[in-house]
Amino acid sequence: MSPHRVVVVVRDGIQSLDATGPFEVFHAAGQVDPTAEYEIVLAGPETATITTESGLRLGVDARLRDIRRVDTLVVAGGLGMRSAIDDAAFVGQVRRLADLATRVTSVCTGAAILAAAGVLDGKRATTHWAFADWLAKRWPSIDVDPDAIFINDGQVWTSAGVTAGMDLALALVAADHGPELAHTVATWLVMFVRRAGGQSQFSPQLRAAAPTSPSLQSLLSRLPGELAGDLTVRRLAERAGMSERTFARAFRAETGVTPAAHVEELRLDAAQRLLETTDLGVAAIARAVGLGSAETLHRSFRRRVGTTPATYRDHFARA
Repeated sequence: MSPHRVVVVVRDGIQSLDATGPFEVFHAAGQVDPTAEYEIVLAGPETATITTESGLRLGVDARLRDIRRVDTLVVAGGLGMRSAIDDAAFVGQVRRLADLATRVTSVCTGAAILAAAGVLDGKRATTHWAFADWLAKRWPSIDVDPDAIFINDGQVWTSAGVTAGMDLALALVAADHGPELAHTVATWLVMFVRRAGGQSQFSPQLRAAAPTSPSLQSLLSRLPGELAGDLTVRRLAERAGMSERTFARAFRAETGVTPAAHVEELRLDAAQRLLETTDLGVAAIARAVGLGSAETLHRSFRRRVGTTPATYRDHFARA
């Protein structure tokens, strides 16, 4: 059988990691497991060197119009792709390749090219958070989720920006060859965690603004490692050397969230990782992350994640 052919669509002005990130994931899959054969082709308007947003130059393997076989189509993103929506010839070639492909994907603003080509009509999709509103307003027929890492709707997959393309590629490897290979590839690439598509583009630490106060900076940096401990406002205020009222006011003023909300987000984020990567029971996970009981975890999970711990595990657990 022929190797699974991945065609990565590029042009001047792409975000380099939108193309090279998925490229490295597919390549690593073949290195780890020789039966996972991927042929990866960089295709552009012409067979020439392209220049990315950062000035990195990449050699193009084939012209779009010469491609006759594609299994997975990956449309890279970047400012160059956003401006390319008015290039009718380019968009037409992407549409032709999408019709040939068994699976169509985009990274970041690569979604705009798929949108211009009509591939995303009536579908759920995502893109880089900074361009989600623009995508939704420009193409109102698309159900745009501004927060997801990646979304799969039928044979069409879209992802957020930059490193999210690697999460998407790992999900594709998992779909092709199982989650164990995807997890091994993530380990080889020294990725901190293989993120599930339903996760937010922002971790709790990123959603909370960085405080300027040294005492709050120090406190926030230690919280992820102390989730099973006493993280009540009273205790946190004592550690910060403030009264409860002053601490609560200062915390919200500097981070944009309340101490209780931030702690709950950290705990739920940790619970999601344990549901994905371990076979611990819900009660044990609740204790491990400081939520006390399965009932409390279930209630918080339903409110903030929109589903139950069991359903989340069914969708996102991996070997």
